[in-house]
Amino acid sequence: MKPAVAAENLVNTNAFTVQDVINLVLKEGALTPISNTVDTIKSGHAGQQVTGIVTTMFPTIAVIEEAVKRNANFIIAHEPSFYNHRDEVNLVKNNTVLEKKIQLLEKHQIAIWRFHDYCHSINPDIISYGVAKKAGWLSYYKAKSTVLTIPKVSLKQLVQHLKTSLGISNLRIIGDPEQMCERVALLPGAAGGQYQINIASSEKPDVLIAGEVSEWETAEYIRDSRLLGGNMALIILGHAVSEEPGMEWFAEWLQPKLPAVKITHVASGNPFTWM
Repeated sequence: MKPAVAAENLVNTNAFTVQDVINLVLKEGALTPISNTVDTIKSGHAGQQVTGIVTTMFPTIAVIEEAVKRNANFIIAHEPSFYNHRDEVNLVKNNTVLEKKIQLLEKHQIAIWRFHDYCHSINPDIISYGVAKKAGWLSYYKAKSTVLTIPKVSLKQLVQHLKTSLGISNLRIIGDPEQMCERVALLPGAAGGQYQINIASSEKPDVLIAGEVSEWETAEYIRDSRLLGGNMALIILGHAVSEEPGMEWFAEWLQPKLPAVKITHVASGNPFTWM
């Protein structure tokens, strides 16, 4: 196995391993090791030499095939590779889809590292910063705060802005399209019902913007809140598309730190088609 290159010397070499890159991300992000993290290597080996890097949300079959076309053998993904939080490959017996995916990764010697816990630990949070950046809201963004105060717009106008800026074709909402929104709680991804409801209750934003919700939790809370006379709205972006701008920003964040390697963001996209 090739010895790891010290992170501070990595920019001066064209030869580095998967572990070298991981070490660099941790160093440049001022991150300390997280115990029991899901951010582990899911495919390939720590010692393999990197030919190129692709960042993405979900390392789908299409993303893997695109990485191969780009001669990139290292995928840094925000979410799981194998359909469960800890990427347990034996969670479902005789899972032929999972088996074929592993075979594809092995055939092309693709390494995958999940970048989730560390991604949200960097200051500012890579995901929320990337979403705010793509939405044109950086002037309203505050690190470690979920609430942004934006120029007052109607819910309908806000929905159109998010569709246009984030490249999302369809959104789901609870609320009056004509109601005015100014205080926005931005919660991309799947923060969970307890956290989403806690933010809604404590911060009392005009609108809660979530990646995904458990429909029997946050959506019902918002519905009952409105039936009791409240005016809080809910916008659901979709999990993958809500956090994708963060991994796109991560590619921009990492590229100057690794000038010798090509780093590309490949969007995994929305898995749903609206009919």
